[in-house]
Amino acid sequence: MKVVFFGTSSFAARTLKYLIDHKVDVCAIVTRPDRPRGRSLQLALPPVKELALSAAPHIPVLQPEKASTPEFEAILRSYQADLFVVVAYGEIIKQHILDLPKLDCINIHASLLPKYRGAAPIQRALMDGVSETGITIIQMTSKMDAGDILAIQSVPVSNEMTFGELEPVLCQLGCELVLRVLEDFKAGTVNKVPQNPALASVAPKILPQDEEIDWNRSAISLHNQIRALSPFPSAWFKVQLGDEEKRVKIKKSCVISEGVGSPGQILRFNKEGWVVACSQGALQLLEVQMEGKKAMSAEDFVKGLHKALTIKSFS
Repeated sequence: MKVVFFGTSSFAARTLKYLIDHKVDVCAIVTRPDRPRGRSLQLALPPVKELALSAAPHIPVLQPEKASTPEFEAILRSYQADLFVVVAYGEIIKQHILDLPKLDCINIHASLLPKYRGAAPIQRALMDGVSETGITIIQMTSKMDAGDILAIQSVPVSNEMTFGELEPVLCQLGCELVLRVLEDFKAGTVNKVPQNPALASVAPKILPQDEEIDWNRSAISLHNQIRALSPFPSAWFKVQLGDEEKRVKIKKSCVISEGVGSPGQILRFNKEGWVVACSQGALQLLEVQMEGKKAMSAEDFVKGLHKALTIKSFS
C-alpha cells in the first residue's frame, strides 16, 4: 500500500520515522519549504526534511509553496498513492487534493476530537487544565479537523505535566494508532464514526499575547499557561533589573495556598523560594530563564540576583 506523507513539525518527523521503521511504503514526502530563521536569516530545513534526508534519502521530498495548485496536483497524481497521511503539515489542503488517493486521506490529530480542533490542541488543552487528552485519527475533509473518526485513544494528564512532557507521549500513541488504521485499510475493516459538531471546540495557534503572564489571573490559570508553553516558547513577565527592563521566562511552577497579597506582589524572594501573589492564590516559580541567559532553578536565580532585583511587585 503506497503512502504519500505530509508533515512539517518535529512531531510529524517522529511519526514519519516510525512509519519508515515499520516498513510502510512511503513513496513521497511532502513538507513546507525551507525558511529563513534566526538573526542570520539562514535557510532552515523543516524537521521532516531533516529526518527524510538522514533516514530515508531514497524517498523524494517535495516542498511546494502551495500544495493545492494544479501543477502540484499533477505531481501527486503521478505517485498513484493509496493513502495520504497528514501530520502537522501547516497548510489547509483543498478537497481536490484530498480526493487524489485511491483509498483515503487521513490525519493524526493530538486531541480527543471533536474537542480542540485547530493548530494548537496540546497547548490549549493544557491551558484549560484537562485531566485527559489523546489522539484521534480522522478522515480528512475540507472543514478543519471535522472528518469522521477512524480511531481514538485517550491518555491521562497530570496537574504538573508540561507540553514538552506530553507531546512525545501523544506522538508515540499517534504512531501506534495510525499504524493500526493502515492495517485496517489493508484489511478493508475501517470503521468511520461521525463527529458530533455540538461538542466541538477550537484550539487556535499560539500568539505572542498568549505568552505574557498577567498576575491578575488565578494561580492555577497561570500555572496551566506556564506548563502549556514549556519549554517553548515559554510564558514570561518583566522585571526591573537596575536601569534595565528584562523578560523572565517561567519554565516550571507550582500553585501554593500560603500568603496573601495584591496580584503581582512578591511574597517571597529568598533562599526559601520565589513566590508571587495572583488574584487567587500564589505561584511559586521553580525554574526560570532571564533573557540572554540559560534556564536555571529559581533558587539559583535568587542567589545570583537577590541584591539587584529591587522591584517589589509586577504589574
